[in-house]
Order: sequence, then C-alpha cells, then structure tokens
Amino acid sequence: MLLDTTFLVAADRSGAALDENIEDDDDVAIAAVTLAELLAGVALSDGRHRAPRQAFVEEISASVPVLNYDVAVAELHAQLLVATRRAGKPRGAHDLIIAATARASQREVVSADALAFRGLPGVTVRPR
Repeated sequence: MLLDTTFLVAADRSGAALDENIEDDDDVAIAAVTLAELLAGVALSDGRHRAPRQAFVEEISASVPVLNYDVAVAELHAQLLVATRRAGKPRGAHDLIIAATARASQREVVSADALAFRGLPGVTVRPR
C-alpha cells in the first residue's frame, strides 16, 4: 500500500492514530512527494497547528518508508503524463508522481480522493 497525502491529512485531522487505519500486516510506504506535501503543510500552518502537524509528520517519516523518485518512477511518471494528456484528462503532477511510485513499487494507492487516481493505467486505488 502506498499512502497518499489526502489519506494522511484525513487521518491527522480526525485525530486518529495511523495504526488505527492500517493493519499490522499491511506493507505501507509513502512517496517522497507526499513527504514534501506534508512538510509544506507544516510550514504553512499557523502557530497553534504547527507543532501538532510537525509531530505527525515526524511520526510518519520515522515509521513509514519513504520511496524515492528514481529513474523507474520517472519513466512511469512520463507514461502517465502522456496517457492523461492524450486522453484529455490531465491530473495533478503530484498525484501522477504518487501513482508512478505506486506502480514502480507494485503497490496500490490508498487515498481519501480516489477520483484523483481512478482510470490511470496500471494504477489500483483503495479508497479510505
């Protein structure tokens, strides 16, 4: 399973511990771009939200493997960019990087926004 940003933000906002949403035997990871989005959320948050968000991001980065944007991911990202543009249905760059990372690592995307990934070639999504 590859946890996408919307899934993690929803978990953080609900106050649910990450292990409440993930089974013990689930093999989970996040894409490097997801970590970047979470860190941007910390930097953009106001004073009272910053510390709890920072703690949440630190928990994620300490307990969930972060998968790099490497050559394999770049090649799949390019394929998804081409496929969505040819279909006339462009998607957000970060969503496509997450999808490419999922394909490269043979994982399904777990997202609170399944529509962002639906219909992408070779990408399976599990709504949460």
